[in-house]
Amino acid sequence: MVERMGIFSYQIIKFSFYFCTMSIHDIKILDEKETRAGFGDGILEAGRRNPNVVALTADLAGSLKLNAFIKEFPDRFVQCGIAEANMIGVAAGLTIGGKIPFATTFANFATSRVYDQIRQSVAYSDKNVKIAASHAGLTLGEDGATHQVLEDIGMMKMLPGMAVVVPCDYNQTKAATIAIAEHHGPAYLRFGRPKWPNFTAPDQKFEIGKAQVLATGNDVSIFACGHLVWIAVEAARILEEKGISVELINIHTIKPLDEAAIIASISKTGCMVTAEEHQINGGLGDSVANVAARHMPVPHEYVAVMDTFGESGTPKQLLEKYGLNKEAIVAAAEKAIARKK
Repeated sequence: MVERMGIFSYQIIKFSFYFCTMSIHDIKILDEKETRAGFGDGILEAGRRNPNVVALTADLAGSLKLNAFIKEFPDRFVQCGIAEANMIGVAAGLTIGGKIPFATTFANFATSRVYDQIRQSVAYSDKNVKIAASHAGLTLGEDGATHQVLEDIGMMKMLPGMAVVVPCDYNQTKAATIAIAEHHGPAYLRFGRPKWPNFTAPDQKFEIGKAQVLATGNDVSIFACGHLVWIAVEAARILEEKGISVELINIHTIKPLDEAAIIASISKTGCMVTAEEHQINGGLGDSVANVAARHMPVPHEYVAVMDTFGESGTPKQLLEKYGLNKEAIVAAAEKAIARKK
């Protein structure tokens, strides 16, 4: 394998050695907070650190938790109204003067409605625009299918030069927001509406493109992002009770992807599961599958939305109905393990 992997061999050895003692049982819920609140607190801190950080919104300041930023920095806030395409253009223009604009709205409006403007004015033009997208996925809940964007990760990761970040809880969203403000280049930050288990370290240093290993194991690798990371934690505990050793990795950065971490894990476990609050096509699962196909093909099971739109309901009801739950991850892990045998 070392001869085949070349440069990856050293990275894998180093990776495996460093993370050899992590246990799924060490993960504890600190509290429950909205990931969008993590963004609000993160952009406030980023604004305090750098006077060039500017916030824009399309009539959704309250939903994006921008009120504290607006109160402290009223001259660094632009209310664009319900004009998302114009907001992207304004954000792109602000970068020419050295500003670091965060264009904020719901994830559906931040991507589907303005994809042309993002492609031409931000990605193609390589502008330092940060697109902060809240209310993503099924957990938007009662607003229904028209607002529950499930295609956005795929849309954004295909744009050359666009970083795509999907943090898992309040603390990580706050840290990711600060890191994205310091990152030069276009970036898409995806987070959600409901209160959610907050379990990562409050003082964490977020590194774009570096996966977070939550537990090490030998039988199956589980890669998850966003809200599905906590559900994967719950699934991993069930699997451990069954005698199955799980390696759980939070792929909070879909692009640039931590390929070394993925290869290191599947080279050890020999099979994998991906779990995401996104369509099965084009999201985290396909990104991980791409890495495996090029370097180390292994059995792979997906936990994702199966090529359908959502509907109105509570976040819990929708996650259950569409199979984004711990039972689905457990079943997928058992199936992947059976396939490698």
